[in-house]
Amino acid sequence: MKIGFFETRGEEKDYLKRRLKKYSLKFFEEPLTLDNVSKARNFKIISVFTQSRIDKKILSKLPNLKLIATRSTGFDHISLKECKKRRICVSYVPTYGGNTVAEHTFALTLALSRKLWKARQKLERRDFSIDGLQGFDLHGKTIGVIGYGTIGFHVVEIAKAFGMEVIVMDLHPDLDLEEVLGIEFVTLKELLKRSDVVTLHVPYNKSTHHMINWKTLKLMKKDALLINTSRGGVVDTNALIKALEKKKIGGAGLDVIEGEDVLKEEMELLDAKEKMERISELARDERLFRREDIIFTPHIAFYSKEAVERILETTVENIEKFSEGKAINRIS
Repeated sequence: MKIGFFETRGEEKDYLKRRLKKYSLKFFEEPLTLDNVSKARNFKIISVFTQSRIDKKILSKLPNLKLIATRSTGFDHISLKECKKRRICVSYVPTYGGNTVAEHTFALTLALSRKLWKARQKLERRDFSIDGLQGFDLHGKTIGVIGYGTIGFHVVEIAKAFGMEVIVMDLHPDLDLEEVLGIEFVTLKELLKRSDVVTLHVPYNKSTHHMINWKTLKLMKKDALLINTSRGGVVDTNALIKALEKKKIGGAGLDVIEGEDVLKEEMELLDAKEKMERISELARDERLFRREDIIFTPHIAFYSKEAVERILETTVENIEKFSEGKAINRIS
C-alpha cells in the first residue's frame, strides 16, 4: 500500500520508515496543496499536518484515497463533509501534548509575569539596571482556564502546584470535580472578571471564533494576562491590539495568531485586492511584535521531543489498524 506523508522532517521520516517497513512510503516536506496534489494521486493513504488544507478541490484529484491520517488533534484543516461523501476515513491524534502544551502555557505566563522579554531587550542594550522589571508572583493569583479538556486538566494541575486559585469555564462542566480537584466552574463573564491570568484551551469553530473580543477583553482586570495556545481565530487580533494600547489588560502570551499561515508563507503573485489584504494583516501583526507586553512563540506549544514521538506513534497505529480493517481514532 502506498502512503504519502506531507509536512515531514528528517527525524520523523526515520521513525516512520522503521515502524512502517511493509508499506511503500513517500515523504514531502511541503504541505499538500493544489500545486502539488498530482504527487498524491496514487496514494491510498496520506498523512498531513495542519498547513495542508484538504478541501473539495484537492479531494476531487485523489480518486484512490481511502484514509487521511492527520498528525494533529485539531482537524479544521480537513473538509469532513467532503470526506464523508467520498467515503474517505479521517483519523486524528486525540491526545499527545496535554502536559506539553500546558507546560508551554506556563512558559508564556512566567515570561510575562517576570518580564523576561523586556529584561532580554535591556541586556541586549547593555543595560543591567532592574528599572521596569518588577514582576509578580503566581502564588495566590487566580487563573481562569477556558476549556477543560486534556490540556486544561494539565494546566489546572500545574496551577495548583504554583499555589494558584483555579476557576474554569467549560461548555459541559462536571460539577462533581469541583471539590475533588479544588476548582470552581464559572461562566465566561465571571471568569474574565476574576482572573489574573486567562488561558485558552478550546478548539476553533463557529462558536469559538473571536470568543475573546473587545467586549470580553473589557471585562478583564487591567493587569491581567491573556494566554493563547489554542487557535489564533479564538482571539480578535484587532481587539487585542486595542486593549493593549488602551491598557485594558496587562499583557498577552501568544503561541498562535490570526493569519499565522500568511507569516509562514512567501508572498505569492496575487491579485491586487488579495495582496493588499495580506499586507494589511502583516502590518497589523507587526504592531503586536514590537510590544513589550506581548510574548510570541511560533506555534511550538505542542513541539517537544516526547510529544512528537507520541504523535508519530498514534499515527502509525491509526494507519496499521485501518489497514487491518479496524479503524481507530476516527472522526469521519
